[in-house]
This record gives sequence, structure tokens and C-alpha cells, in this order.
Amino acid sequence: MKTIYTLVLLLAIVACKKEQPSEASTEEVKSPTLEQEKTAILATINSETVAAFSRDYESWQNKWIQEPFVTKTYMQFPDSSITETLGWIEISDFVKTYFEEHPEPDPLPKPIKEIEVRVYGTGAWVTYEQVDSVRGLKRETRLMEKVDGLWKIAGMHTTIYGKQAEHHSTE
Repeated sequence: MKTIYTLVLLLAIVACKKEQPSEASTEEVKSPTLEQEKTAILATINSETVAAFSRDYESWQNKWIQEPFVTKTYMQFPDSSITETLGWIEISDFVKTYFEEHPEPDPLPKPIKEIEVRVYGTGAWVTYEQVDSVRGLKRETRLMEKVDGLWKIAGMHTTIYGKQAEHHSTE
């Protein structure tokens, strides 16, 4: 009986012994920090701007989500116009037409360095100001989605204040 009791006790101790994790399981998969996400989002926005101003459709379209839910809106105070484009097909057609009608590249604005970012899982809300030599001061809001590890644009709202408003810029 003493042998059975010792055997049961030994089995209980072995069963309760905490298993040491292997080296592979101790390496945690680290999520990107907010600063890393911000840097990646800035890279997408700045490269999309370069592509658009350079009339490089292929590079430009690679920065966008290509689904029916995407939107692109421009409000231009200098001429009181509003352009709203809904869905990828319409946005793509609008940009292709714009590039055809305005084939000469625009002067590139300075790359954006400061943005406000709110990350929500694989989505982000981004706001910033930018001044370009053609349109003047603009404020933009971008809705971003992370797809296969890359940030892409899912929505864009641009308010153009014009050249007279440049002195109010936070650049």
C-alpha cells in the first residue's frame, strides 16, 4: 500500500510540474509600436503624394484599397467647389482622367512629417496639414487600412484653403 501511495504522490507531483517553455515559445511576436505604425503610415501617404503629383498611376493606385467602399472628397474654398468620388472604380477613373487632362507633373510639396494618428487594430484615422505651391494650404483626413502588413488608403478628405491661408499653417 505504501508503494501505491508513493507512486500516486509521485505521479501527482510530475503532473503538476510546470513545463518550461521552449526557446521558440518564449520569443513573443511583438506588435508594432504607435511610432512604428505612424512611420509606416507616413511612408504610404508621402509616397502616394509623390505618385499623384508625378502622374504615376501605377504607384499611386498601389497605395489605395481597391474596393467599392473607398471615398475621395475635395472641398476647395478658393473656388467654392466640392468633388466627391465614391468607390474604387470611380476614384480610379477620376484620377486617370485627371492625369490625362493634366499630364504635366505638379511641383512636389515637402514630405509630411507631423500627423495625428489614431490606430484601431488594422485601421487608422490620420489628420495633417500640408502646403503645396499650386493649391496652398490643405488639411487632410485619411482613413487607412492595414492589408498584408501594409498601410493603404481607404478614404481621403481634403479641404483646400488656398494660398491666402498659408500663413495659418502649422508647418
